[in-house]
Amino acid sequence: MTIQKQKNLRKQMAPYEKSDTWHSVRQLINTLVPFIMLWFLAYQSLSISYVLTLALAVIAAGFQIRIFIIFHDCCHHSFFKNRTANKIIGTITGVLTFFPYNQWQHSHSVHHATSSNLDKRGTGDIWMLTVEEYIASPFWTRVAYRMYRNPFVMFGLGPIYVFLITNRFNRKGARLKERMNTYITNLAIVALAAVLCWALGWQAFLLVQGPIFLISGSMGVWLFYVQHTFEDSYFEEDADWEYVKAAVEGSSFYKLPKLLQWLTGSIGYHHVHHLSPRVPNYKLETAHNDTEPLQNVPTITLATSLSSLKFRLWDEQNKKFVGFKDIKIPSELRSVSVQPKPRL
Repeated sequence: MTIQKQKNLRKQMAPYEKSDTWHSVRQLINTLVPFIMLWFLAYQSLSISYVLTLALAVIAAGFQIRIFIIFHDCCHHSFFKNRTANKIIGTITGVLTFFPYNQWQHSHSVHHATSSNLDKRGTGDIWMLTVEEYIASPFWTRVAYRMYRNPFVMFGLGPIYVFLITNRFNRKGARLKERMNTYITNLAIVALAAVLCWALGWQAFLLVQGPIFLISGSMGVWLFYVQHTFEDSYFEEDADWEYVKAAVEGSSFYKLPKLLQWLTGSIGYHHVHHLSPRVPNYKLETAHNDTEPLQNVPTITLATSLSSLKFRLWDEQNKKFVGFKDIKIPSELRSVSVQPKPRL
């Protein structure tokens, strides 16, 4: 793709970058109202059957993912035209999804600016090593990396650690406004949980909120993982890295069934989102369908996305993801301590 074609492709996104206030308000209503109703019904069902509670929790978890997509759009200032409205709604939806608005806005902006750049990893992304880095790493680093990449850790313990622990602390060097937003978010989460525990009982609260949190958290991490981890993805060193190529080749088109696409706010059109973060979620599909060059981007489905579980390392020589079983560590390097490429 020539530089001129890349510029033209970015220009083609311009008509879709304007939010529609009525559409945004409608999405807020058809997301928050069903979520609250499902949460309440799940609580009521505790006196009937916990199997029914879990079934309702699964559906509610889908709506929690949709709430996160609204939060995500607010962080990009793409949900409303007004920046203050984005911050207010973003902070509220951040409380519901356990994410501080300003803190995540910063890390996610870095992610967009450095996605698929091998020399600028480490902020807002998933820990990924190249084959050479993995082979040259100390033994305990390889052990830690294997544990990190284990599906149980990544999609089970990962959301608990990130959402409940790391999101509660400010990053080093954060400005006062960002720190205050994190404190306000933390206080609001504690206050909301305390009120619900007082009104419903802490056991009932955990029995309802627990599965909603775990399911939505795991699926959220899965969505992020699979949208950047597919066999023929795009990764380059900084000197050769190109923003548009990183967007359309390093971000997948996750083609989901219509119901799942709706619940996930069309985030499966991740290539469009990385090409232009200012496109609101409800315009991603249209932007994709109306832009001819995007018809040939890497596409994965529910079935084919499962193969991403075996991809652990980036093979720089062959430009693709590989699994641990595809590499061999020479005996003379097993104890060598070499630092991987710098991370942000």
